[in-house]
Amino acid sequence: MMVWSINILVLAIGFLIVGMIKPNWIMFWMEKPTRMPIIVLSSVLFMVSAVMFGEANKEKQQAKVEQVVEVTTEKAASEMPKVVEEAK
Repeated sequence: MMVWSINILVLAIGFLIVGMIKPNWIMFWMEKPTRMPIIVLSSVLFMVSAVMFGEANKEKQQAKVEQVVEVTTEKAASEMPKVVEEAK
């Protein structure tokens, strides 16, 4: 999902640059397109990519925490018989 968010960000930047230079290329179905819809659409695409990047980053961190917990649990489980034997 992180790759998708970066792709959408690049699309938003390209859309904004091309739309500011030649609005007719982006809004080809309109007779006299203005730059305001291009700014709005680019802003929406930018916000979507920022939210997607944040969610992907959150999922990545959560997976890393789960992996650390799993490794710690396995290590503790493997050392448990040693502790029990030493206590006897």
